[in-house]
Amino acid sequence: MAKKKKNTLKAISKTKPKPIGRWHPTPLKSSFMLLAMIGFLASYYIVYSRSPSFGIAFMIVFIAMFISSLISLTKAPIIDERI
Repeated sequence: MAKKKKNTLKAISKTKPKPIGRWHPTPLKSSFMLLAMIGFLASYYIVYSRSPSFGIAFMIVFIAMFISSLISLTKAPIIDERI
């Protein structure tokens, strides 16, 4: 007789979840940094001239995006894409 295959769903559900450890940055795409720079410039030249409060709010968001992309650039692990 043929052996029964194990139910993979049950095997996955029985594994213990990994404990939450240290924070590790993930690599972001270069388009994320480009979007942050373009968004900052657009919000400075277009939005800020029409509504200063919205312009400052958008600039803060895009500055935060740019800072996160810099952190990702320097701290993220190097991934070998040659497969």
